[in-house]
Amino acid sequence: MILKNILYTVALVMLSCTASLAQKVKFKPNPQLLKTISADYKDGVNQYKLMMKGLEPGKFPKSYYPKTGKFETSNSGWWCSGFYPGTLLYLYKATGDKAMLTEANRILDVLAKEQYNKTTHDLGFMMYCSFGNAEKLEPSAAYKQILINSAKSLCTRFDPKIGCIKSWDSNKPEYLVIIDNMMNLELLFWATRATGDSSFYKIAVTHANTTMRNHFRPDYSSYHVINYNPQTGEVQQKRTAQGFADESAWARGQTWGLYGYTVMYRETKDKKYLAQANHIAHFILNHPNLPKDKIPYWDFNAPNIPDALRDASAGAIMASALLELCRYTDKKDSQTYFTTAETIIRNLSKAPYLAESGTNGGFILQHCVGHFPAGTEVDVPLTYADYYFIEALGRYKNIGK
Repeated sequence: MILKNILYTVALVMLSCTASLAQKVKFKPNPQLLKTISADYKDGVNQYKLMMKGLEPGKFPKSYYPKTGKFETSNSGWWCSGFYPGTLLYLYKATGDKAMLTEANRILDVLAKEQYNKTTHDLGFMMYCSFGNAEKLEPSAAYKQILINSAKSLCTRFDPKIGCIKSWDSNKPEYLVIIDNMMNLELLFWATRATGDSSFYKIAVTHANTTMRNHFRPDYSSYHVINYNPQTGEVQQKRTAQGFADESAWARGQTWGLYGYTVMYRETKDKKYLAQANHIAHFILNHPNLPKDKIPYWDFNAPNIPDALRDASAGAIMASALLELCRYTDKKDSQTYFTTAETIIRNLSKAPYLAESGTNGGFILQHCVGHFPAGTEVDVPLTYADYYFIEALGRYKNIGK
């Protein structure tokens, strides 16, 4: 117990040091963009009030197909289930509209059972984006326990021989890990702070190190899927599932990595993670196929650029990640990251990406791409696009504080 308390104290000191580093770089939000953000919040509240009306009890929003008017939902076990309550809580925090909090509390009750779900690697998305935000707003013993149980469930998928948390189960002799899994590690860091148990922290660091070693190419673009030999831990295949080709740079995958290694630096203050996040940012921002409006094509190597579909979800994730990363890095990169995030927010806050009020099934953003090769969720709104967009708005609004 003494060792756990020491580790807990060290973690807090490291976080304090990171916060001090962040305070050295000051940014002044643009007044006009702040007005735009206020309008975005109001629009978001109105859209989500519309969305509530289309939800059946026990269901979570996934997407909306404007051509058919189909509102697609899921049960609580789907990997996106945490984004709806998370967005509601962000909107409540920004506007004080109690309808957002009431609906968030209702759907959190539906989601709570997933704390014991050991069949998915996405408990960070599902539980930290939801109950993690609830715990920040209104700390409670119940929320804390749900998050601890969720972290314990996530850790059951870690194999020390591989050095990673398994992403997808398979009946074949393979151990599959996807770049998206970097986004689930934040839950584990929280669990070490909350309990003083360093095992969560160690698993997160081990996973991030293994991923950094095997997922990235020399130019710091990322593969989507790494297939490990479950017996030896050796890499037996590097490929994509949702990108254009095995050697292409699937846009959302690049932003998952950017966000994930930014979190790694925040939580550990290990400069190798800051370097990794910067390398990924440079790959994205210096890529010749990044459009001027900074909303990426669904894959940086899509064959029909400039006519390829854009992915607003990748843009939203990138903006949110850059608004944190800009607080940690050198002055030149900081300014580039900050102004890029401003550009993304401006463009997501208007047509064609911002949906017209009262449309889009209540989703805020449109023109996202989920799984192009499978032909699913193509050029539609996606629940996580809304989540990271609203998160980015909050980060921008508070960056000078």
